[in-house]
Amino acid sequence: MWRRAYLFLVLVRLYFALSPSYLHPDENFQGPEVIAGQIFSYPVKLTWEFTTDHPIRSVFPLWPVYGLPMLLLKWVWFENGGDGDIPPIAVFWTLRVLMFALSFVLEDWALHELIHSPRHRRVAVTLVASSYVTWTYQTHTFSNSIETLSIVWSLVLIQRIQRHQPSSVIACALLASVVVFGIFNRITFPAFLIIPGFRLIPHVIKKPWSLLSMVLSALLTAFIAIYLDTSFYSNQPVTWTTLFCHPIITPFNNIMYNLSTSNLAQHGLHPYYQHLLFNLPQLIGPVAILLFLQPHVSLRLYSAISGVAVLSIFQHQEARFLIPTVPLFLSSVQLPRNRTNLRIWAAVWIVFNLMFGLLMGTYHQGGIVPMQVFLSRQPDATKTIWWKTYSPPIWLLNGKNEVLDTHDIMGMPGPSMIRELTALATCHLPPKKQSLYYEEKEGTYLVAPLSATFLDSYLENDQPLKFQEVWRYQQHLNLDDLDFGDDGVWPTLSRVIGRRGLAAWRVTRNSILFWSKKMFVALPDTTTAAATATTVMITVIIAVTVTTTITIWKASFQNSYVLWVSTDSKSLAKSAQDSCALDLNNTPVFAWNFALPELLIRGIGGQLL
Repeated sequence: MWRRAYLFLVLVRLYFALSPSYLHPDENFQGPEVIAGQIFSYPVKLTWEFTTDHPIRSVFPLWPVYGLPMLLLKWVWFENGGDGDIPPIAVFWTLRVLMFALSFVLEDWALHELIHSPRHRRVAVTLVASSYVTWTYQTHTFSNSIETLSIVWSLVLIQRIQRHQPSSVIACALLASVVVFGIFNRITFPAFLIIPGFRLIPHVIKKPWSLLSMVLSALLTAFIAIYLDTSFYSNQPVTWTTLFCHPIITPFNNIMYNLSTSNLAQHGLHPYYQHLLFNLPQLIGPVAILLFLQPHVSLRLYSAISGVAVLSIFQHQEARFLIPTVPLFLSSVQLPRNRTNLRIWAAVWIVFNLMFGLLMGTYHQGGIVPMQVFLSRQPDATKTIWWKTYSPPIWLLNGKNEVLDTHDIMGMPGPSMIRELTALATCHLPPKKQSLYYEEKEGTYLVAPLSATFLDSYLENDQPLKFQEVWRYQQHLNLDDLDFGDDGVWPTLSRVIGRRGLAAWRVTRNSILFWSKKMFVALPDTTTAAATATTVMITVIIAVTVTTTITIWKASFQNSYVLWVSTDSKSLAKSAQDSCALDLNNTPVFAWNFALPELLIRGIGGQLL
């Protein structure tokens, strides 16, 4: 029975792995985006961790985890007659399937080795397989997910070494390599091995060859890691002199950065109890009660406790930092023995994981990845403003970002967003051509959640901007838009959940002609030749002392002619475009030269815009 349940939970894990939820920007910007730019030459965006003078992120763990699968995928693509680079979305889903496979194989395998009791093993594996953290975080490309696998397999190797198996020397060498790999992946990795590591002291004392193999393996792995990082961050070929005199050691830079409170304050400071009282219950739910009432003392429990204790020292505390503790804690509890209590606890556990599984695995920022795929296929998209969303992964634009300028303004106040949008918006097409917007050479798009009520008044009013919705994705929730303090609990939930979804609007601005060195006058098609006082007055003011060339151009907005008063027709064409007089065909309807007396006689009626 439990095998069927386990198989069903594996399928649930695969379902969420193939869902486009977006849990945190780091799942792209600290992993796939970096390597994808190296292998496929996709234009990418490197975050500050990779561009600072003292880079704090290593590319060494990224190559075996993401680089090798990408290279294999590239080889298969060309062997099967693929032309050009692989579509980024295909690489994206390949990595999701890879993370699912790593979780399913390596994480579950490690639990089978770590737990000897068949009964306890079944309970532990079922709990881990039914956790929403396994369904979502562990199947995404987080460095924390890789850290989880590194920790559980470090514990497996420590356990093998303790058994004094004949291959303990090899196990020691592998353990040293995994530890170095884990440190270059995340500097928090050693925190989980502090207590388990003490158990190796008697072994290395009895078998010094094991210690020697650990040291040599660690040095070799560290050398490879430093070489790759130095090569990645250096602008010139790496030499032995560079490696020994100017090496780039990213874990050291990372530690120095995180020791500064002012640096951590840029990302948010939390109380020391944040992990224990808030983040951990958010990840394991009702299992937290069992940890205090019925813990199963084990090496895994000690590892999780040491990890939480050390991570709580640092004031920047995010829930995903505790992802490695989830399989450790879930495999270190005993279920209630009373049948009634067990049923109540199981019901709470199922509801907890279903709720957070759907929230984090399906809806959480779920429209960002599909939106990038949509934008990559829009021929007119040249500017995009992302408002009130996570930073979009640039590499998914499939090279479109060479011409598409992405403006990630995050939670900018609404009025400021409108000002920036007005400055970037293109000109409005007449009604008969609005459906042909994709034929234009330029287009400005606004991407925002439907729960952003600030936009409502602008969507209903055509002035000064026009919003044309071109695409939406309904399975999107923006939890960063929760504002219980100002709006109240129920109105906020009704807005964020009831108006869930992410939309893209093509934004244009109305034609607004302005005063500069030229004067613009719009003339409807029905205008008669009768002169009006307004036009005469304008033309007289401009041409008091000079002979002026007046050219009437046919513009495409509002079925109007435009009266341009200038001596430079080239500058007029540019001004017409800047002023939203679109589709100017450089063919004047008519033009003539005349001096002041003729102006008073041959005026043309019109209205000033």
